[in-house]
Formats: sequence, C-alpha cells, structure tokens
Amino acid sequence: MKPKVFVTRKLPEKALEMIRAECKMEINPHDRVLTKEELIDGVREKDGLLCLLTDEIDEEIINSGKKLKVIANYAVGYNNINVEAATKRKIPVTNTPGVLTDTTADMVWALIFAVTRRVVEADRFTREGKYKGWGPMMFLGGDVYGKTLGIIGLGRIGRAVAKRAIGFDMKLIYFDVIRADEKVEKELGIEFVSLNELLKNSDFVSIHVPLLPSTHHFISERELSIMKKTAYLINNSRGPVVDEEALVKALKDNKIAGAALDVFENEPELSPGLADLENVVLTPHISSASIETRTKMAVMAAENLLAGLRGSRPPNIVNPEVLE
Repeated sequence: MKPKVFVTRKLPEKALEMIRAECKMEINPHDRVLTKEELIDGVREKDGLLCLLTDEIDEEIINSGKKLKVIANYAVGYNNINVEAATKRKIPVTNTPGVLTDTTADMVWALIFAVTRRVVEADRFTREGKYKGWGPMMFLGGDVYGKTLGIIGLGRIGRAVAKRAIGFDMKLIYFDVIRADEKVEKELGIEFVSLNELLKNSDFVSIHVPLLPSTHHFISERELSIMKKTAYLINNSRGPVVDEEALVKALKDNKIAGAALDVFENEPELSPGLADLENVVLTPHISSASIETRTKMAVMAAENLLAGLRGSRPPNIVNPEVLE
C-alpha cells in the first residue's frame, strides 16, 4: 500500500511525478498559503508532509499527523517548523540547502543595481508617459564599480555575493560571528571587520544571516544610524532580521540613501509607509525564483520526503538525532 503524503503548494512537475510514482499524494488545491485548520486537516492520516517556508508547522499541526514519518521543507531555512516537537516524535525534518546559492546571490546584484540606478522608478516614469527626452539631471543614481561592499554573514550565499563583486573592483569587507579561515579570505580578497566598522564604511550592506533569536532585528535604529547617508541596505535573507519600522524611519529621514528588500518582517504584509517610499525597491520573496533552481529545490525536497518514507536517512536531515 502506497504511503499517503500532503504537499502544501503546487511544485514543479518533475518533483510531483517522483512523489506520485511512490505515494498517494494530496496537493493544496488553492494558490495561497493554507490556514492552520487546513494544515491540520491536510496532515491527518498522512505519512509524509512536504511544506513551504510560508507554512507555520507548529506542535499542534505536527501532533495532528499521528502517522507522520517525515517533514520535508521546501526551503533552506526551517524556522517555520517546530523542529523540537518533530524531534520528540522522532520525525526527521529536512531542508534544501546549497541549490539556491547562486540564484540568490544573483538576485542580490539585481537588487543592488535596481535601487542604486533607480531602475524601478525610471521604469514606472517611462511607462506612465512622462519621458519627454533625455536630461542631464534625470534619475541620477550612484555608482557600484569601485565602491565598498559589506557582507554580514559569510556563508554560502555571502561568499557567492563576494565572488560576483570582484568583477566590479569593489573593496570587500565582512562581519560574521565566526570568522572564515584565512584561505577563504585570501581567495575572495575580503577583510574581516567588526559590525560597527562594516556599517560605518560600506557603500552597500548585504545581509546573509539565518533567522535566530540572536539575529531578530539585527539591523535596527542603532545600526542604521551608523551607516553612511549615501549607503544602501540589501536584504534577501529573512525579513525579521531588519527592524522594518526603524528602516522606514531611516529612509524617510534620508539617514541612508536607500534599501532593497526581497523579504519582509511580517510577510506578506509591509510595515506602514514602506510601499510609499521611492528610495526602496520591494520584491515578493523571489530570490530563488529561477525555473532551474525552483525545480532543483523541489526535486531535493521530494528526495528527502521519499527517503524518510522508505525508512532510510534523508540526504538533508536537520535533526539527525532522531535516527540514533
């Protein structure tokens, strides 16, 4: 008898075909995030759950899945899942690391250029029929080439962002709670500095840290006040890492030149006033949204799910203690 699985959102077909071949699959029929009640109903009598970062899988939901053998998250982060509750039940939890590194790093650069060169403003201006001819003072932005890029968090994505900066002859500095080894620093041509020094000297501050209790509002009023008035803040890590209310105030008061965000503190809601500002670029959490990467993520999540259902070790387990 095939195991039963619940998939909380339609995924690229390649992954769904893999699951169908071995399982009886139920997929969320709605093109939206499910409510808690819908998630509880979905996991009842299911052997496996494939969920998204937008699904809050708390202890109640986990315990409503009496037969659950594995929870596969379609994301690198897994702060949306109560891993402790899953571990108590001996349920493996998995994620999809590594696959989206380059695509996410590419998006950082899309955001940098969009906000610095005022691409979104200029596009809207042109579409609205306001462009009447070239002018020497029209949509003046800032240069990227030769500037200083400060990277907060030199993990896989942070390093990929740094590699791309080399072609722009930028000065690279970084801060991390754990300093990278000398070989990595030498290869990237990047210098380790304190957080305050990074904020003070960077023309661009790009955030690449996981969401933890220690990184909640990691960038807030104090940090923003240290940044240059000509600097830009880029965030495509996790929304709550930035105090959005403090950022809105800093942008309104021109304490920094601008910001570009692909993630938000209370997704999908925006903090009051954020959408009204011209000096911020806002995108709807699309940093991994290439066809190739989203397919790879889905296949990896499916492989994790199927391994857990077969009783073997999932390739990307985040709580391996459940197998001991």
